[in-house]
Amino acid sequence: MTLTDEETVTLAGRSFARRRWSQRLRRLRPFLYAALVLAVVLGGIWLVFFSSVVTVRDVSVRGNETMSSVRVEAVAKAPMGQQLARVDLAAIQARVESLPAVKSASVSRSWPHTIAISITERTPVAVVDRGAGLQAVDDDGVLFGSYAHQPDDLPLIATAPDVKSEALAEAARVVTSLRPDVAAEVDRVEVESVDRIRLHLTGGRTVMWGSAEQSGEKAAVLAVLLDQPGNEIDVSVPGRPTTR
Repeated sequence: MTLTDEETVTLAGRSFARRRWSQRLRRLRPFLYAALVLAVVLGGIWLVFFSSVVTVRDVSVRGNETMSSVRVEAVAKAPMGQQLARVDLAAIQARVESLPAVKSASVSRSWPHTIAISITERTPVAVVDRGAGLQAVDDDGVLFGSYAHQPDDLPLIATAPDVKSEALAEAARVVTSLRPDVAAEVDRVEVESVDRIRLHLTGGRTVMWGSAEQSGEKAAVLAVLLDQPGNEIDVSVPGRPTTR
């Protein structure tokens, strides 16, 4: 079939129009892609930061052994219903770490609806009574918790209520420096000041320790001297210990 001149012109015009439109699409394609990406990004920002879809609905607590999760959650004051992405995690962490029994805490987002709190509790190394009943003390000298009776595995730190916290921390360092078998013989640790710390052993023997400085050396010397006679041991100068 032979096309007329008019039909040929019409077909040519249509082909030219398609080519021009195809060229325009190629030029516009990067802008269309960019617009699509922008729309997705803006939609995601709205969904995460402003919508009610991704909000705080739950709090998980782990690492707690002596404290209840209910207490930790109450102190954390997680903003239920707030967009999870906008929660001030540092503020929650600071509130949880204000608990005396908490040594450290980390707070993170667990998408899509949970604030996850992981805590490390303080470990008691001794108990102390400063006029408010028995409390635990950790290796930093921080007081926390309470006891109705002294646990068998924790020595008592005996100190006056007005003794400074630095002295209490020194006593805690002394306790943690002892070998387990030696620590088991300690009935109480008497603290007068940071450099006047004395151990009272279960058999009635006493150990003048001095300060917490060189506690590692003092603990090694004491372990040897315990096998020798004498009710009073002085390791305050570990290089020149005495017994009598």
